[in-house]
Amino acid sequence: MDVAAMNVRIMFQKNEMVSDAIGNHENVWTDYYSCHATVSDSLGKSSVESEAAGQTVAHPDISFTVRFCRKAKAVDTTGFRILWDGGIYDILKVDHLNNKKRALKFKCEKAGR
Repeated sequence: MDVAAMNVRIMFQKNEMVSDAIGNHENVWTDYYSCHATVSDSLGKSSVESEAAGQTVAHPDISFTVRFCRKAKAVDTTGFRILWDGGIYDILKVDHLNNKKRALKFKCEKAGR
């Protein structure tokens, strides 16, 4: 694993239920864990943009690869999301990369908000 390629900082957010002073419940996103990651598109390239017919087109699905740790291992597809570069990304799949406990790969899709 090339640690030098992990050159972007991402933030994992967790969906939690909180209650206010009068007992109303609501879902909020709270910061869970921040770390460095490698960003690649669905084709495995390091750039998340490509040139198509003279226009720069952003890919809606990208992958983030992070080093293995207990907090990153606890991230799943239902209660977490990733913030990066001003965008919100929903986690579609978590790849444990052959269970070698060296890295985790999160396949994500840009949230349409």
